[in-house]
Amino acid sequence: MSTELLVRCCAPTLAGIKTGSLYSCPFEDRETLLHDLQELNLLFSPRGLMIIPLSIGIDRALLYLFRLKQLTHDLRCPFAQKILSDAGYKDLEPVKCIRSLIDRLQNREDFPHEIGLFLSYPPEDVQGFIENHARNYKRICAWKVYGDEEEAQRTFEKYKKCTKSYCRSFLAGCSLEKLAVAI
Repeated sequence: MSTELLVRCCAPTLAGIKTGSLYSCPFEDRETLLHDLQELNLLFSPRGLMIIPLSIGIDRALLYLFRLKQLTHDLRCPFAQKILSDAGYKDLEPVKCIRSLIDRLQNREDFPHEIGLFLSYPPEDVQGFIENHARNYKRICAWKVYGDEEEAQRTFEKYKKCTKSYCRSFLAGCSLEKLAVAI
């Protein structure tokens, strides 16, 4: 598994400024992938991070790097809870929400657009995306914005700056252990 890909796709989460990041990771062998994830979790756990596969295909896995403490905070928002309830989530405890998200991704009847709640997207933008079927947005930053454009742009710039800095540090030899901030 490519550590460089993980850093490039997940820098804001590694830095502690974003709840979670999602990325598609190629792999050659399922057992090696699972072993690599186990090793990463040994490194990440003391820093409040966890990485799990949301789905595993023949040669690619959809991986989710997240901070459970931040996810718990995000999902306590009444607006986020309403979105999840409307999407059919029965138990709003964060770990059970992740399990429900995995089930919804694997069943693939309809893509679970509430996934944005797991990635620090503002609930109003997640709801706007769902209600507008990905149309009529005000702006595209890291996501389609339906609410506060200026705040979304500031957040996007912060993520972009963090990613650039983390990639530069990683390429200069900084270890993943040092890049994964404990919060």
